[in-house]
Amino acid sequence: MSPHEQHTAGHEGTGGAFGTLTRHPLNRRSFLTGVGGLAVVGGAAASAQAVTRPEVVAAPLGGRASAAAAPDPLALLKKMLSFDTQNFGQGGKTRQHAEWLKSVWDSAGVSAEIIPTPQPDNVHLIARIEGTTSAAPLLLLGHSDVVPVERDNWSTDPFAGTVKDGEIYGRGALDMKGANAASIGALLRHLSEGARFERDIIVLTDCDEEAGSYGSGWLAKNHWDKLDCGMVLTEGGWFLAQSDQTTPMLITVTRQDKVYFNLDLYAAGTATHSSKPMPDSAIVALSRAVADLGDDLAPVHLSAVTREYFEALADATDDRRWARAIHLMLKARSQPARERAAALVVKGSDYPYLHSALLRTTMAFVIEDAGYKENVIPSEAHVRVNCRGIPRGQKPRDFLADVRRKMARRDIEVKLAAPAGVSEAEYLDQLDQRWAGEPADLDTPLYQAISQAAVQTYPSARFSPALFEAGTSLGPWREKGIPGYGVYPYVISNEQLIGMHGNDERIYVEALAKGTDFMHRVFGRFLA
Repeated sequence: MSPHEQHTAGHEGTGGAFGTLTRHPLNRRSFLTGVGGLAVVGGAAASAQAVTRPEVVAAPLGGRASAAAAPDPLALLKKMLSFDTQNFGQGGKTRQHAEWLKSVWDSAGVSAEIIPTPQPDNVHLIARIEGTTSAAPLLLLGHSDVVPVERDNWSTDPFAGTVKDGEIYGRGALDMKGANAASIGALLRHLSEGARFERDIIVLTDCDEEAGSYGSGWLAKNHWDKLDCGMVLTEGGWFLAQSDQTTPMLITVTRQDKVYFNLDLYAAGTATHSSKPMPDSAIVALSRAVADLGDDLAPVHLSAVTREYFEALADATDDRRWARAIHLMLKARSQPARERAAALVVKGSDYPYLHSALLRTTMAFVIEDAGYKENVIPSEAHVRVNCRGIPRGQKPRDFLADVRRKMARRDIEVKLAAPAGVSEAEYLDQLDQRWAGEPADLDTPLYQAISQAAVQTYPSARFSPALFEAGTSLGPWREKGIPGYGVYPYVISNEQLIGMHGNDERIYVEALAKGTDFMHRVFGRFLA
């Protein structure tokens, strides 16, 4: 039997009533939120937990939790979204969010501490649920800061937590206040049921994940005693749907992140009066170079982690033609054959941008600047390119060499954006180390808990470890050899995935409820 079949054969018969997510508003009994954050948990959206716990009326957020009350994850998320924690690059203002969340933990009888950073109102929050043994703690890592919004491009207030047509909108709804609400809501449910855990569970709600100087690295350097643990769970793995974009298809947990680095492209030209344009315009030269690179794709590389992922994807999809394309790619014996098959895989995918990113080093053109006055043709133009490479795929130094070779024909200078005080050679060595890093071990209690929760909560879906196409705050723990994993615990559509760091970010309300059930089962594996 495959690992998936073994898990499926052995799981308890609960939580299988999920069926298909709908885009329609939920019925009256599903989720009600009202004045003061009151909520009712139950109804169709929570049918999966009906066999394991009674329908309960939740206490107001910040109120005393009891055996008969637990905060509703939707109410938790709405409250989290109401705090404007935008991070423009110098840290977000997270103190109010932290103070509110500390009151929630306090009300549940859990010790919580706010850790200030040198940046005003930019704080971390650490809660610690004491366990019954000295086993190495489990740490739950979730960031409270969010990327900025373009308010004019949103159809709702990005900080109102608006529920519309069965989806909740807000900056951070997906990344990652939604995951925080599901995970914290699951823990609070256990506590409201009078549960005890067999080890300490540390819940770190950190700041500066989205940019800034005082994130998890700073916290680990200054307060490692508060973060030392045996396993970490954070953001990452996607819960993908079949072609209807609602029925669960593939539940993943990420065990490795792509390798993050930036390149800077510079074009030079003659600075002169704008009334007499010259043919060597730096802006024009850079624009042509970006157009060339924008049409270019790095070569496909399949690592052991991504091979396992795509094999699971082929097994999970209802689209057999797409499954055949995946198998062609996995079996290809030459690079040209692999490239042709990969193009078919991306074309046939309902999540094409995700799957393209999992196949190669990516380039994203994120910041462009040139000029300072309308009657001056500038002498230089610049664009920042954000790149993410596959561990054990194409080395960042080889990718850099390829870009330099292509740009030399256009007389464009390419620089590796190394940290201050670090030479390019030193930084390439650092990137080589990340590139060669091992994925998180699968033989851990946390991975087993996630895999069992997946097959119990989504019995019709396939489960697989995966590569995360983005990055996380797991660096300090990975440097110490502590295994870290990632999940975004809700089924999403491709449209919702595009909303991550974009406009109208949102997730399904029902998916949030189901994801909370999933996390409840994950943590349930650690009960005393």
